[in-house]
Amino acid sequence: MNIEQYRDYCLSKKAVTEHFPFDDDTLVFKVLGKMFALSSLKRWENGEAFINLKCDPDDAQELRSKYDSIKPGYHMHKRLWNSVYIQTGELSPKLIMELIDHSYNLVVNGLPKKLRDSI
Repeated sequence: MNIEQYRDYCLSKKAVTEHFPFDDDTLVFKVLGKMFALSSLKRWENGEAFINLKCDPDDAQELRSKYDSIKPGYHMHKRLWNSVYIQTGELSPKLIMELIDHSYNLVVNGLPKKLRDSI
């Protein structure tokens, strides 16, 4: 998966917008104002691509033990976020998309009912 595929996939989801709220390097995808994916553009350019994704805490531990390319979230709450390293080749594009879906769904399910119903 390259940066364009990652961006297109995130933006294909309902009610998703992209932002640079922290600096001009950190690309953040939000659903109705809540983050579900973020990554450093400079790291992608340097061949160190990773995506921070929200994850169920139990699933997060299991994924980290199963894959060397999934680590506790870089600069994020380590219990709730994973850093998914793309460049290693260990993770299939299908799995990466499933992890993005999981993060998106966690955030959507955590929204108030009124907002969820607006999607």
